[in-house]
Amino acid sequence: MQLGLTSLINTELAAHVEECRAANAGSAGAKGPSGPTDLREARAKRDAVSSRHDPSVVEQVVEAAGRRAPVRIHAPRDTVPRAVYLDIHGGGFYLGSAAQGDARNQQLADALGIVVVSVDYRLAPEHPWPAAPDDCETVALWLLDQAEARFGTTRLAIGGFSAGATLAMTTLLRLRDRGVVDSVAGAALQFGTYDLSGLTPAGRLIADEYFIQAYAGHVADRTAPDISPVYGDLRGLPPLVIVVGSLDVLLEDNMALAARVSAAGGDVDLRIYPEARHGFTSRSTGMATAALRDIECWLADRFSSASG
Repeated sequence: MQLGLTSLINTELAAHVEECRAANAGSAGAKGPSGPTDLREARAKRDAVSSRHDPSVVEQVVEAAGRRAPVRIHAPRDTVPRAVYLDIHGGGFYLGSAAQGDARNQQLADALGIVVVSVDYRLAPEHPWPAAPDDCETVALWLLDQAEARFGTTRLAIGGFSAGATLAMTTLLRLRDRGVVDSVAGAALQFGTYDLSGLTPAGRLIADEYFIQAYAGHVADRTAPDISPVYGDLRGLPPLVIVVGSLDVLLEDNMALAARVSAAGGDVDLRIYPEARHGFTSRSTGMATAALRDIECWLADRFSSASG
């Protein structure tokens, strides 16, 4: 692995830089809710503008290891599934839902010929840590046990967006500690936050964010790897692709995670997108399209090389 922005940015992305700058200029950098009142308002606003979700999606509550969690299942149209992808939505651990990813998840299912299973994990502050990682682990264990019987394949990958990427990492660490992570072909991580302790230089950049208090404010030591994965033993993980924008406040955090995984002997592909802010892959820009295409190609390669 090479560290250094010049070597980590694909020069072909220069074609999208001006459009990305224009999009940045047209919108202020997003800040999350600053307290319970702001959070209630943000949730109400999202509920008010949410679109009608895909009625073809299968909703189910799955069970594993004595726990239950709800999921949304997107099957590929007109093809037999060749793999399963566990998607974990973002939203700072206190916003968002699996249903908000319906359009993107169905697109991914059709593009790669895979089943996409999205977990509707419990949200903070009503359900603080470890509720969300418990739910994500539950669904991962269910897939490891049931994917072949249910979907006809044992190929499995995992991924997430923002807080969902954090939860994808904690899920991998939990699966590794259970001795079953070898069944996961890879993980696609979009701009996660990996230090919620505020002790590293990267972590201090977001130390005053309310989402940390809502999610893990009750924990005395937030360097626990199940909260801040960058502090964990990162050996024995499947290949990772890490996608992050050069203007993301979490850039250093993502670079630190990539460096630690590489130092532990892991296979990590760090991709940095110029002039891109946090959450950029949800925008309608050429930069977002390029990043999503990169993720699809990376997953396709992982599924092709996986057995089952």
